[in-house]
Amino acid sequence: MGGVLTGFAVIAVVIAVGYVIGRRGYLGDGGREVLTTLAFQVASPCLLFTTLARADLSVILSGRLLVTAISTAVAAGVFVAVGVGCRWGVGRTTIGALCSSYVNAANLGIPIAVYVLGDASLVAPVLLFQLIVVTPTALTVLDLSGEGGRGPLWRRLTAPLRNPIAVSSLCGVGVAAVGWTVPGPVLDPLILIGNMSVPAVLLAFGMSLRGSAVPLRGAERGGVLLAVALKAVGQPCVAWVLGVWVFGLRGAALLDVVVTSALPAAQNLFTYASRYGVAERFAREAVLVSTVLSVPVLVLVAALLG
Repeated sequence: MGGVLTGFAVIAVVIAVGYVIGRRGYLGDGGREVLTTLAFQVASPCLLFTTLARADLSVILSGRLLVTAISTAVAAGVFVAVGVGCRWGVGRTTIGALCSSYVNAANLGIPIAVYVLGDASLVAPVLLFQLIVVTPTALTVLDLSGEGGRGPLWRRLTAPLRNPIAVSSLCGVGVAAVGWTVPGPVLDPLILIGNMSVPAVLLAFGMSLRGSAVPLRGAERGGVLLAVALKAVGQPCVAWVLGVWVFGLRGAALLDVVVTSALPAAQNLFTYASRYGVAERFAREAVLVSTVLSVPVLVLVAALLG
């Protein structure tokens, strides 16, 4: 349980620093937008490419990943069904589906995997699945829906080919698939730039909290509550049911899939919402509330299954 608290403490400190930066105005009025753009256009693509280019793609075929993939699809599918029924629009529904199912596998999942599960590589299947499948799919939906600006049909249809997140992920997978080792002089600068991604996202998220309304009190309340409930409770419950009754997982394997499914929504979802100018408050509140709620949930999971 100490690993859960350590992981959250690291994130909380960086977000708090971002809040202070925003409150003091150290980066000016456009500081948050600059950090968000830097993360989306430059740092995150470098991080995704270097991560995937050196990854063992065989982990995608693991049984544990099937549990994660199905639980992700169930949580996102429930939100999409409600969003369609309530006519929330493509942008809001897409961001909400991500907040309901996209786990913080990198900057929170890795330390928790080390301290709770005892092996950082256990989050690799989830990380790869989200980078290769979930992120490009969601951003493609946003691109094709015209969120963030409309244009000619041909331009919208080719938008995924110009999306830095999708392109970098596909390039990384391609490098790993052919077994090519990227030369050090090429890889090292990309790693250095990619290391800015997580702190930039967390700082921008902290800056966005300055002057923001108290969560769960605005028009987004219903959707946020649904997303948080699916993320913090629904997804780990589905993972447990699948792990026990479908895949026959026990012990450490079961703890692994339930813990990773119980991780909160990732902070980079706010970056995506900001980039496309859609459901920004929704993403901010869902990430914040799910992060707070996931602390007792993860502690409970570790106590029951650990």
